[in-house]
Amino acid sequence: MPFVFTRRDFVSSAAALAAPRNQELENRALENSDRAVEACLRTQITDPASRWYGSSQDQFGIAWAGNAGSLLHHFVVGFLHPRSRYYKQKELLPRMRMAARFLERAQGPQGFVDLLTTNFDSPPDTGFVVHGVASAACLAKRAKEQEVFRIMVPFLNKAGEGLAVGGVHTPNHRWVVSQAMAQIDEILPNPAYRRRIDQWLAEGIDIDEEGQYTERSTSIYNSVVNRALTTLALKLKRPELLEPVRRNLAMMLYMLHADWEVVTEISGRQDKDLPGNLGRNWFPYRLMAVRDNNGQFADVEMHHRDHASLGELMEYPELLAPGPAGQPVPDNYEKIYPVNGYARIRRGQMSCTLLLRNTSKFLAFRYGGVVVDGVRMAGSFFGKGMFTPTLAQKRKGVYHFEQTMQAGYFQPLDPPRRVTTRTWYATRAERRMTEVCELRFSADVAEIRNGLQLKFSAAGTKEVPIAIEFNFRPNGTLEGCKPAPEVPDAYLLGNGYGEYRKGPHAMRFGPGLAQHAYTQLHRLPPKLPGKSVYLTAFSPFEHTITFEWV
Repeated sequence: MPFVFTRRDFVSSAAALAAPRNQELENRALENSDRAVEACLRTQITDPASRWYGSSQDQFGIAWAGNAGSLLHHFVVGFLHPRSRYYKQKELLPRMRMAARFLERAQGPQGFVDLLTTNFDSPPDTGFVVHGVASAACLAKRAKEQEVFRIMVPFLNKAGEGLAVGGVHTPNHRWVVSQAMAQIDEILPNPAYRRRIDQWLAEGIDIDEEGQYTERSTSIYNSVVNRALTTLALKLKRPELLEPVRRNLAMMLYMLHADWEVVTEISGRQDKDLPGNLGRNWFPYRLMAVRDNNGQFADVEMHHRDHASLGELMEYPELLAPGPAGQPVPDNYEKIYPVNGYARIRRGQMSCTLLLRNTSKFLAFRYGGVVVDGVRMAGSFFGKGMFTPTLAQKRKGVYHFEQTMQAGYFQPLDPPRRVTTRTWYATRAERRMTEVCELRFSADVAEIRNGLQLKFSAAGTKEVPIAIEFNFRPNGTLEGCKPAPEVPDAYLLGNGYGEYRKGPHAMRFGPGLAQHAYTQLHRLPPKLPGKSVYLTAFSPFEHTITFEWV
């Protein structure tokens, strides 16, 4: 398709250059961009004999299309920005061509690339690669750099044709491929792209009444969806697509800890329980802060400005508008999310997440740098004694969790019949159970002044060994506890009090309970990573422990 630079493109570029600019933001992004170009020049494989010629390798010695797409994007941005050290540097042109040719070699017959760690002939992974390449091509077209633009056209044309018919794996992939097609359509128009985008959009945006997308991935895939919908809204001039983005961004203000880490315990994807932040959401937070004069959104984006992309600032000059002054995000609240099954409490430096269904790790809380990543209770009960609450509700200011489990022994089949190695387990449901044992667990979580109070109990079958785990994030200092036998980073708290300290923050907890030292119970999951402090008992028991912020 021939290169065309329209009058509208020229007017848009001229207006962007004339608009008021946030110089500090642009300078920071420019510094990061130049460092990235320097690194790309150093790491790009320039040996024509290499199978990875034109791309760069990861820590495992593998290169894929995403690496080459990133190289190409950084080279083009550096080449086009007038204040870059690499502005119009001719040495970048052959480097761009190397990366673009790698992308073309990486494409299969339908135009798709592989993600070598898991997905092959993959439309969604092609979409992810297209995002950066199409952005670079858009900038080249606006700047009337025809030679640079044409370097990227073969890859984008072939990728776009594939995306217009290709499938997806996960909910967010619908918006990933739609974003890619909208970006290509802007510079290489093809009616098939918009028809396919409309097919995906006809399914509706998967956001619930609490502002969560299907995957609830606060540090990864929420941002993927938000960026995709924001791009679609801008490229297709469909502002209604910004509404779910606003709702999700607003919801995530209540998922923040005091240090700007984001809650990940609720995630349905690979970021679950891993430290993360909202940095990947910088683009939508910045755009909505400017458009809506939203000071809280501005506060988030100001804390994550290292994620600002020079390419995005060039492509969307609106991001460089002065914007509103930052206003503090919420830091004193209690909110229950019944649809998604969790509750959040924030009191300044204290942050607490209660998971109300389908998990044995039902509580996580922190005070400043002292983090309890999880609380679990289990009994050594027929190999299935992990407390996974089946009831969780708030009662008179207290969060109450409970579960009853049963196990027993099986009688002969009546009438008798032959049982083989293949049918033993299949016949269990047909057998009468006798000598039935029952274990009833409960836990209560209550806010107190300057802390939390946790009450645990187990009743029913007697003499069941019980272990309650409080899992602390590592690198802090633990006092008042003694090592548990045979288990690294496992500790017992007796009748006294323990303390965990990290930096200027500390958490004092107790009284403890240590009726035995059996912490890794039969056929149950091992301890969580990090330092775990245990209370141990035999059923029946009831014990209350208090965590106070020091």
